[in-house]
Amino acid sequence: MGDTRLTFKEMCAKFDVTPRTLRYYEYIELLTPERDGRARHYGPREIARMTLILRGRKFGFQLEEIRQWLLIYEHEGTEAQMRAWIAMADRQLAHLEDERRQLDDAMNELKALRDETDETLNGAG
Repeated sequence: MGDTRLTFKEMCAKFDVTPRTLRYYEYIELLTPERDGRARHYGPREIARMTLILRGRKFGFQLEEIRQWLLIYEHEGTEAQMRAWIAMADRQLAHLEDERRQLDDAMNELKALRDETDETLNGAG
């Protein structure tokens, strides 16, 4: 059993998160480690949840969205969670596409202004 459980410090190291982050995830009930006095132990369920949390954050999901998604599994099962995941992913993909469009527009505008300034500078010389 010792191999499947991680201490607080091991959990921080494994997932490269700060103690503050890990405590916050516990505070908002994303994680519920076993407690032995002041010591915390994270089993396979918490390790899997942390993997999903960090993957969700990487994709830009809000912690509350991730929390709700994890709750679906507990209350409704895998199929409901997978359906919810598809809906969340579709929404996030649309959001990221919009952000990419805005970023492309900003980059194009910046390049044009940079080139215009370069031409003015070189033309004046």
